[in-house]
Amino acid sequence: MNIQPTASHFIDGKYVEDTAGDAIPVIYPATGEVIATVYSATPAIIDQALASAKRAQKEWASWTATDRGRVLRRAADIMRDRNHDLSVLETYDTGKPYQETSVADATSGADALEYFGGLAASITGEHIQLGEDFVYTRREPLGVCVGIGAWNYPTQIASWKAAPALACGNAMVFKPSETTPLCALKVAEILLEAGAPAGVFNVIQGYGMVGASLVTDPRVAKVSLTGSVPTGRKVYAAAAAGIRNVTMELGGKSPIVIFDDADLENAVSGAILGNFYSSGQVCSNGTRVFVQKGIKDAFLARMAERLKGVKMGDPQDPDVNFGPMVSENQRNIVASYIEKGLTEGARLIAGGNVIKGDGFYIEPTVFADVTDDMAIAREEIFGPVLSVLDFDTEEEALARANDTEFGLAAGVFTADLTRAHRMVAGFEAGTCYINTYNLAPVEAPFGGSKQSGVGRENSKAAIEHYSQIKGVYVAMGDVEAPF
Repeated sequence: MNIQPTASHFIDGKYVEDTAGDAIPVIYPATGEVIATVYSATPAIIDQALASAKRAQKEWASWTATDRGRVLRRAADIMRDRNHDLSVLETYDTGKPYQETSVADATSGADALEYFGGLAASITGEHIQLGEDFVYTRREPLGVCVGIGAWNYPTQIASWKAAPALACGNAMVFKPSETTPLCALKVAEILLEAGAPAGVFNVIQGYGMVGASLVTDPRVAKVSLTGSVPTGRKVYAAAAAGIRNVTMELGGKSPIVIFDDADLENAVSGAILGNFYSSGQVCSNGTRVFVQKGIKDAFLARMAERLKGVKMGDPQDPDVNFGPMVSENQRNIVASYIEKGLTEGARLIAGGNVIKGDGFYIEPTVFADVTDDMAIAREEIFGPVLSVLDFDTEEEALARANDTEFGLAAGVFTADLTRAHRMVAGFEAGTCYINTYNLAPVEAPFGGSKQSGVGRENSKAAIEHYSQIKGVYVAMGDVEAPF
């Protein structure tokens, strides 16, 4: 498989290169080798992409919603047909195991394209009768949208942003993370092949300054970011200066609360999915695991036993189930938090070691006896570090779970469903789970509260964030005026 893309950018239906931009090395996290090079977008490239999107958006918006939906559904079919190749590329881009990318990345992107393709024709206005007069509403596209992606789910994030944007009649310029620049180019290829007009979905590469140029351009009506809270603050402020619509899907320090009566095996499985999937590089991860004291020892023992099933190695090997961190820098960050955990007095139950040799591997790590004031319990690590905290009562667990600036996700494991519903009603989080964790079907809204973001991705809720309502008052009689 040729990893080097045809060119760095995909604009107006074709690959475009401009080597005057800064070189961006694509590093395979499993080996540390440079496997491709792309170039950051120059001002000319940025202008070309935005001009293309602005022109194409007018044509695309003139199509019937049914016709737009057909394109998205065809794109979903193509994406599924190419799932193997897209998954291999995703693994090269991110280092995530093929065992994972083959079922969770392009497949999720295809689900989004199919869902919003099916939803497109139902995006309609309403009629409001006012005596003889009436009002009708039109739901219209915003215009040119900018998507800025994170590095953990490059195919999925590009699709999650493109699908609702295009279903509503918008065009998009998407900037992937500079760490994972390859996969979004394939999404652009597929949308064009499926019949989207050239320029409706463009991809340009770049570091933060490229994103800043996109966010502040007067041709842009909407910005959707997936990223960290510090990045979100900057992008939100820049977008607000131009009164632009925004969706911010940011980070978290999410709680999983496990009561004594929970099914132990399911609770351990949920904690594994909430801490070690994608080597812990998931924004909604439940990294604060509150375990009621009566089940704590059994939970820790079973978790340590289950971790014996971790198989590290070549992430392209379908038998490997735990891959490297996305970069050396990210691994160093995680290692520094493990050191902080040890220094602050947390008890290491499993893992904790950087793996020597090629690639950016680190062991899945479990700490017990963690307290709320420790850095590992308060700060987003974005790596495979699970913190177990003890609790006695439901009221205590809920108060401590909510004692954070973040509010992306939260989960509860219990056999008492009345208590489960009480807990999720009390959680200050946008995405909650009962007796499971970290599932993100396209039919359900996904997003956070507090510092974890604004707006929702997926589900019918996303339509609200990629369209606007125009109200039209229709008078059936004469107009009265005071003079």
